[in-house]
Amino acid sequence: MAGLAPAPFRPMDWWELEPLGAPPDPDPMGGPASARALLRLFGHSERDVRVTLYRDHHAWCPYCQKVWLWLEERRVPYRVRKVTMFCYGQKESWYTDLVRGGMLPALELDGRLITESDQILEELERAFGSLGPGMTDPAVLPLRQLERQLFRAWCQWLCVPSRDGSQESSGRAGFDRFAERFGLALVADPGPFLLGELSSADLIFVPYVERMSASLAYYKGYLLRERHPAIDRWFAALERRSTYLGTQSDFHTHAHDLPPQMGGCHASGSQEQRHLAGRIDSGPWPILGPERPDPETSQSAPEDAASVALARVVKHRAVLLARNPLGPDGMDRPLRCALTQLISGRSCPPPAGSAAGLRYLRDRISVPRDMPLHSARSLRSALERTAGLDPADPMASGEPIPWRHRRDQDPAPFLATPTPSPPRGSSR
Repeated sequence: MAGLAPAPFRPMDWWELEPLGAPPDPDPMGGPASARALLRLFGHSERDVRVTLYRDHHAWCPYCQKVWLWLEERRVPYRVRKVTMFCYGQKESWYTDLVRGGMLPALELDGRLITESDQILEELERAFGSLGPGMTDPAVLPLRQLERQLFRAWCQWLCVPSRDGSQESSGRAGFDRFAERFGLALVADPGPFLLGELSSADLIFVPYVERMSASLAYYKGYLLRERHPAIDRWFAALERRSTYLGTQSDFHTHAHDLPPQMGGCHASGSQEQRHLAGRIDSGPWPILGPERPDPETSQSAPEDAASVALARVVKHRAVLLARNPLGPDGMDRPLRCALTQLISGRSCPPPAGSAAGLRYLRDRISVPRDMPLHSARSLRSALERTAGLDPADPMASGEPIPWRHRRDQDPAPFLATPTPSPPRGSSR
């Protein structure tokens, strides 16, 4: 009838959503690197596997990422066994029996257990050959020292509270000095990588420089890639490699996984810092808008970003609903509203009182554990837009992300077999 407002778009049922998700990875054993792969063969037989990598469930451990990347770049067949980090759950007794103290990573090579990431890389080089100049090459040794100096400067600025503006500026200047030295090392040879071609020297820097870029944007309002063009060029070259994209995290994940690992991260409180932190938490993405280069990635969103996110949520929906503060009954319809927005682009107002539950989920998407960077952005955006349509309180926040631990991210409930799909017409 003329003059009447259109009825709100109804949320899609689970049976309608499920077939719209991206299909599973076609070749988890030999295709692109994936945080979910437990066996990587690269065209070899399983009988050829000599290596087992023990790494954390969430792909938060920087030292695990270093070894993981090396294995992917050298295409060494390996198995993965995942372990719970202390900051988000109880470490498995079988692992603490195997590795004293339970530290990560560990690697089993031909039945021999090795710990400490640099020692692991040295042993892998002896067994399979180096990736470019080796860990003990005279050209690599000073770069290893530079990485530790850059790491210490980052920790001094990020993890030690500043008494005043002068100390904050001093921390920034100290970090800038070593970031500039890293930039100079990157331009010393032709090409975007250290020593010319990608090598173990680059992989030593990758995990913590990735975390520096994320944490300093969130806690200091400092954009590493924008400030240091050589480092931006290095990241862009890494982002053209499927090996790195499979292990790459995003600003939101690192900004919130680091505090319990590092013993705390201290915000500068500047206007720029507060603005960037708000955008990293709530969007919209990219966080600088379309007029400036994206400080998180040089890669455009793939066409299947939304469908990959949808598939991951559908697979784990039973646990996601059960763990949400709204509970399964309270969160089912709001989540389907958000997924309808994600996959169709059509707004679907959720029931009153839904915003807090939607933002709880938004804040606990972990990259790359759950999905790639652009898929996470798509899902976070859909959750945030749907939360903003809550007729009762569109500004309601979810439960705060813990700072001293991340027990809200305990992986144990997700390791059980997912429940079967509901029958047609069973949604509420």
